[in-house]
Amino acid sequence: MRDDQLALDIVQDAMLKLTEKYSARPPAELPPLFQRILQNTLRDFYRRQKVRALWTTPISNLLGSDPESDADPLETLEVADDSKFSESPAEQLGRSQVLALIEKCLVKLPPRQRQAFLLRYWEELDVAAAADIMGCSEGSVKTHCSRATFALAGMLKKQGIKL
Repeated sequence: MRDDQLALDIVQDAMLKLTEKYSARPPAELPPLFQRILQNTLRDFYRRQKVRALWTTPISNLLGSDPESDADPLETLEVADDSKFSESPAEQLGRSQVLALIEKCLVKLPPRQRQAFLLRYWEELDVAAAADIMGCSEGSVKTHCSRATFALAGMLKKQGIKL
């Protein structure tokens, strides 16, 4: 085992298994049973160790060539510029609160304005595609979008949000 403490733990586990399962056996049968239990416990230990080694990466591999450095491996990972995690938590919270407020205000819009606004700005469809979906002219889509944005801006301004 090359580690005395680990070897003692394995022997202790084998002894516990022997006493739990075979304590009623005659004393003459116990030494061969113990040998078999100890062999199986060792085999189980090495199997577990092999599986763990396959599924875990040593931290030294993440750190690179200098294992003595105190660098945190997670700090070495780069965050994409367009990632939402490039913002601070306060900015993320503010954005989520504004989006929740916009969603509440959208419910107050008339259905056609809400539909036009969602198709154009949230689904990012062009005017022609939105007109096809809504079954109206492109001019109607533009009018509904304009009225929706004006109404939303007014509702958000009342809530203290300036766009």
